[in-house]
Amino acid sequence: MALKKYICVHGHFYQPPRENPWTGVIEEQKSAAPSHDWNERITAECYDPNARTQILNNQNQAIHTVNNYAQISFNFGPTLLSWMQKASPFTYQAILKADQESLARFSGHGAAIAQAYNHMIMPLANASDKETQVVWGIQDFEYRFKRKPEGMWLPETAVDISTLEVLAEQGIKFTILAPNQAQSVAKIGSNDWTDVKGGSIDTQLPYLCRLPSGKEIVIFFYNGPVSNDIAFGNLLENGVNFANRLVAQYPKRSRASSRLVHVANDGETYGHHHAFGNMALAYMYYYIEKNNLAKVTIYGEFLAGNPPEWEVKIIDDTSWSCFHGVERWRANCGCHLNFEKENSQEWRKYLRKTLDWLRDNLIPLYERSMLPYFKDPWKVRNDYIHVILDPSEENKSRILWAQSPKGLPSVDREKIIDLLEMQRNAMYMYTSCGWFFDDISGIESVQILRYAARAMELAKKIDGNDLEKEFLNRLSSAKSNIPEMKDGKRIYNTYIKSFMVAAAKKNNV
Repeated sequence: MALKKYICVHGHFYQPPRENPWTGVIEEQKSAAPSHDWNERITAECYDPNARTQILNNQNQAIHTVNNYAQISFNFGPTLLSWMQKASPFTYQAILKADQESLARFSGHGAAIAQAYNHMIMPLANASDKETQVVWGIQDFEYRFKRKPEGMWLPETAVDISTLEVLAEQGIKFTILAPNQAQSVAKIGSNDWTDVKGGSIDTQLPYLCRLPSGKEIVIFFYNGPVSNDIAFGNLLENGVNFANRLVAQYPKRSRASSRLVHVANDGETYGHHHAFGNMALAYMYYYIEKNNLAKVTIYGEFLAGNPPEWEVKIIDDTSWSCFHGVERWRANCGCHLNFEKENSQEWRKYLRKTLDWLRDNLIPLYERSMLPYFKDPWKVRNDYIHVILDPSEENKSRILWAQSPKGLPSVDREKIIDLLEMQRNAMYMYTSCGWFFDDISGIESVQILRYAARAMELAKKIDGNDLEKEFLNRLSSAKSNIPEMKDGKRIYNTYIKSFMVAAAKKNNV
């Protein structure tokens, strides 16, 4: 029987939320010049070109224009799509249209999958945040793509069993992980487990992961070496070479009748990190289909026709971008970007500890303030995504006020929105980019501190309790590598506190 060959490329398209939490507006980011900000720049270099990529012939003439999103597997960060809906409506509509087109192409399975909402590192989140991140990611997806997601992307592919439990509980069928996150595999029905630690798992097959609750989820482990060469090598310099590299991954002999060669990268690889990478991606697909080298597919379609024959056990607290598990987001593990410069990431530990302290102080405030109005404050928080997507008074009445057993005067309604906004900012302050780069003074770290500041401001408004002094005392242990920046407290007072005071004066607060 001839081996059935399938190809799938997954793009994880994501930018952190960049809006000022007091104004909802993204301010000018000079490092993104000549664009106003990084969202705008990366849209111009990547998101928009992928929606209308030209395929050229040998004479450098355009012979086709394709929407790459209609043929790859992809996820978009919900907060990025929220910005794009207003700031770049053509690109936004092209992405939604591509998913609709993919349903016809891939046997009723859509190219888009969901993402845990604001890119929180899930193994480091508490149980309530894990649930809300998944629920919000699903609800945002359904609002935009008008269907239920089959799969969900986990930020940085960071995973633990409890996160998989939440995915399965919410009806997610599959997720995508790195090969180094697999521990052992066994044929379904046997108890003969084989160790595959170190990335030795066969990535061309789907795997069933049985969970302690009795639920199950399917995991696809992407091809690590090829994905790495796409991101950091020269594969995107030539679409034919890209195609041949993928096709070369198939074994000459296989016990499995169908094999899926699939890779996963940041979507920004295709145009932003690699200029014209979107064209190499489009030509790779064109070349493979023209020469009948493999069948182009996506995960949902492949899974429907090829249910798992193997099961897998994962390694808890691992990710795709930290050799040390998930330490990049809480410790001085050695992972950083500028290896030519010696610096310390010890600040990451103290930033995490400080935010955890704040989160844990906001929880009892939230619960005791909401319980007079609602039986289940955390269900209300889960439902709040519908108000974020549509903040009309009619929708607030349908989603929020209808859940309260008593009538709510306007002053109580304002307090409830403040409480929910406090919680939203308390989740935004865990956006992973705040720890990813090399110093706490970077724009990503400053941004998550802004969300923390907004959460504390709302907490003080609600019950008069000022958490900021102790917050800053703890944050002062997060030392910057830049002498003039000193530490997290100095950075907070320089880039955040001064703005808050100016905003308060402007609004006569």
